[in-house]
Amino acid sequence: MFPQPLIPVVARGTEMGGSSVRRATVSARTRLRGTSGTMLLPSMLMFGVIVASSGLLLMIEKGILAEVKPPPLHPSHGELSWRNAGSARAASVPEDVGYQVLQDIRNRTIRTMCGQKNMPHSIWDLSAGQRRTLLKHILVSDKHRFLYCYVPKVACSNWKRILKVLDGVLENVDVKLKMDHKSDLVFLSDMKPEAIRYRLKHYFKFIFVRDPMERLLSAYRNKFGEIKEYQLKYGVEIVKRYRKNPEKTTGDDVTFSEFLRYLLDEEVEKMNEHWMPIYSLCQPCAVRYDFIGSYERLNEDANYVLERVQAPSFIHFPERQSWYKPVTPQTLHYYLCNTPRGLVKELLPKYILDFSLFAYPLPNVTSEFCRQ
Repeated sequence: MFPQPLIPVVARGTEMGGSSVRRATVSARTRLRGTSGTMLLPSMLMFGVIVASSGLLLMIEKGILAEVKPPPLHPSHGELSWRNAGSARAASVPEDVGYQVLQDIRNRTIRTMCGQKNMPHSIWDLSAGQRRTLLKHILVSDKHRFLYCYVPKVACSNWKRILKVLDGVLENVDVKLKMDHKSDLVFLSDMKPEAIRYRLKHYFKFIFVRDPMERLLSAYRNKFGEIKEYQLKYGVEIVKRYRKNPEKTTGDDVTFSEFLRYLLDEEVEKMNEHWMPIYSLCQPCAVRYDFIGSYERLNEDANYVLERVQAPSFIHFPERQSWYKPVTPQTLHYYLCNTPRGLVKELLPKYILDFSLFAYPLPNVTSEFCRQ
């Protein structure tokens, strides 16, 4: 039940070459195709009101937020105080007014957008294919009573490592070994409908999200720059399909523009999980998540979740591996500004719900920005 978006979205500064609110026009080429054959069009007016009011909130609430309670999806001091003060993770979370406002905007947008009658209100409203994708991405901890919808390229390997430690499969999160992403893990898809319903109703549910373009770039650099399996399975075909006069290739020379053209032509529900939109992976309208963490605040938000599920104090969120190459703002700027502007604009509708629901600004590809 992936809606076909033709909606205004918030952009920061002069993003997308115009004012702060600009309509993302869906061309015929980028019309999303769902396997169910049913296309849903969210109310343009409704979403415009949501986004416009969100921008107003961002300006107003920074001055008054200290007088109100933090939004429900954001950790507060009191929520972290159940353990003794000596716990390293139980240290006070710095007050970040801007982030509290972001969470509030995110919560209100999700509630309003998902409240529309044409949006799924439970997993049973989804098509069989959409539900299968969702359930295969929700990991279960019965011992600590939580559900985690993993999103590739948003630190999911570290969360899987934590789950294995919680279940006693690994001694600690720092054990040096190649991560097996399937074994010794329990998925919601392994369970019968009644068991699924019970856990969705009673367990703590969380996901972690990331800037959509940054996530795509991370997947591109990792899979086509380092993983032979992806180079052969996807890279060779991409080069053949989108490069004029392609020479013999092993798939390790795919350009970022060629990768984006490939995504533009792919049906969302048939995408590989590493570049499938977060909305399609975790269905935040069908599942009411108790907490939405941000990759930009990974350690702080991860610590909150560990506290919330009452994980043993010796478990900490793993440090980044020494070989990890982060996507910096400068790196993202370089790739976006060396990609045809029209291609970036055409691709946005496929990821518009990730930008909108999780309050990420559209990428800035204006000439002025790219000259910097």
